Amino acid sequence: MTEFERQQAVAGGFLWYDTEAYLAHQAEVKDKVYALNMLKPSETQKRQELIRQIFGSVGEDVCLNPPLQLAVGSTVTIGAGTYINSGLTLIDDGKITIGQGCLLGTGVTLCTTGHPIDPAERAKGSMYSFPITIEDGAWIGAGALLLPGITIGRYAVVGAGSVVTKDVPPYTVAAGNPCHPLREIGERDKMYYFKGHKFQDQGI
Repeated sequence: MTEFERQQAVAGGFLWYDTEAYLAHQAEVKDKVYALNMLKPSETQKRQELIRQIFGSVGEDVCLNPPLQLAVGSTVTIGAGTYINSGLTLIDDGKITIGQGCLLGTGVTLCTTGHPIDPAERAKGSMYSFPITIEDGAWIGAGALLLPGITIGRYAVVGAGSVVTKDVPPYTVAAGNPCHPLREIGERDKMYYFKGHKFQDQGI
């Protein structure tokens, strides 16, 4: 285990600080992210190759549209069939787990890391990291921000622009700042795809 890997193994929930090993890893992965962001849209094979080099693990049929911003990369796992739209930002010093068949809208931010409130402690450069988990089938709307330690339950929906400070239960629609549950996903959602628009009206 490298010095960087040892640091990451204990970082979650503990105060930690930048080290030479961390900064070296960050510089290396940021070069790969830069290369990813500079690819032509038609260079799909190169995009897939870089995605698999950047992240800890990536399932089959994952689609990620650049640009992407992150710090670590290897702390992130993405399940099969997940679609990630452009502008994803990952503050991924802590572990981020994105399940299978998830949808992430444009401009989503997943932030595992924060700083102590105490000014003297912040001045030391101290940080903490807690993992973020997005379970299978969840949909994170455009511009949503998930803060450290959050879990989004299976098939939950987080509304666009939400600031998520607490866990969202499975099969729940949640939105707002701070994000809060609005209702459970139910039978009506099998009939209507948007407000009063029925699936049958579109021949679906």
